[in-house]
Amino acid sequence: MATRGATKEREPRPFLKWAGGKGQLLEQYAPLFPKRYKRYLEPFVGGGAVFFHLRPPRAVLSDGNGELIDCFRAVREEVRAVVAALRLHRYERDHFYAVRALEPETLTLAERAARTIFLNRTCFNGLYRVNSKGRFNVPFGRYANPTIVDPDNLRACSRVLRRARIECAPFQAVLGEARRGDFVYFDPPYHPRSKTSYFTSYGPGGFTADDQRELARVYATLDRRGVLVMLSNSDTPLIRELYRGFRVVEVQANRAINSKGGRRGAITELVVLNYR
Repeated sequence: MATRGATKEREPRPFLKWAGGKGQLLEQYAPLFPKRYKRYLEPFVGGGAVFFHLRPPRAVLSDGNGELIDCFRAVREEVRAVVAALRLHRYERDHFYAVRALEPETLTLAERAARTIFLNRTCFNGLYRVNSKGRFNVPFGRYANPTIVDPDNLRACSRVLRRARIECAPFQAVLGEARRGDFVYFDPPYHPRSKTSYFTSYGPGGFTADDQRELARVYATLDRRGVLVMLSNSDTPLIRELYRGFRVVEVQANRAINSKGGRRGAITELVVLNYR
C-alpha cells in the first residue's frame, strides 16, 4: 500500500505549466488525500502536480492529449536527449514561430518533447491550445528571462516517472484499470462558470457539459467498485448536481488565466471525495 510521505527523495516540480495546474492548491489538498492506497491513477495528468507531490510507488498516468503523453514518456525514457534538445532553443520571437510551425511527426521523441516544453515555457501565459486541425496555436509570450531548460528538475521528474505506466487514452479507460483500493484523481477541464471565465480548449471540440456528465458516470462506477476517488472542478450548479451525495469540499484558488488582470483573484473550486 502507498503511504503519503514515505519517500525521502527530492520532490520534483512539474516541468510544464498547465492551465488549472494544482501546485497552488497542494497545501489545501494535503489533508484530503487518502493516507493509504494501492495504486495511483490520474486520467487527466496535465502538468502532473499532484503526481509529483505524492510520488506514489505505483502509478498509471494518462491523458487524451498525445503530445502531452509523448512529452512525459520522453522525460521518463530519454531525459538526457530531451535536455540536449532543449539547449538548442532560444527565447526569440522568430525562433518561437519557426519551432511552432514544425511538424511534430517529423521529430524524434526527445525533439518533440523539447519542442513542447520550449513552446510551453515561452508562449503567452503558458497556455496549451490547439486549432481545429489539432495544431498548437498560442502566440509568443513576453517574459523577462524564461527558464527553458532545468536539467536537475527534469532528471528528478524522470526518476519519479519510471514508477509510472504512461498511456494516451480517454478518461473512460480508467474503468478497465482501477481496482478496489486504488486511488483515482480526476482533474478534468473545468465546467465554465460563465461563457468566458474558463479555458477548456485543450483539443478540438473542447470538454462539454455532456463530457462532464459522462465523467460523473465514471466516477459513480468507480465508487461502487470500492475505488478511492477524488475530483477537482469548478463551483457551478451542474457540478454540484452531478456529484450530489458525495462529500464536497470547497477550496480557494487564484485564477491564473484571464486576459483582464482585474478579473484575476481568488475563486471557489470544488473537490469531490467518495471517502472520509
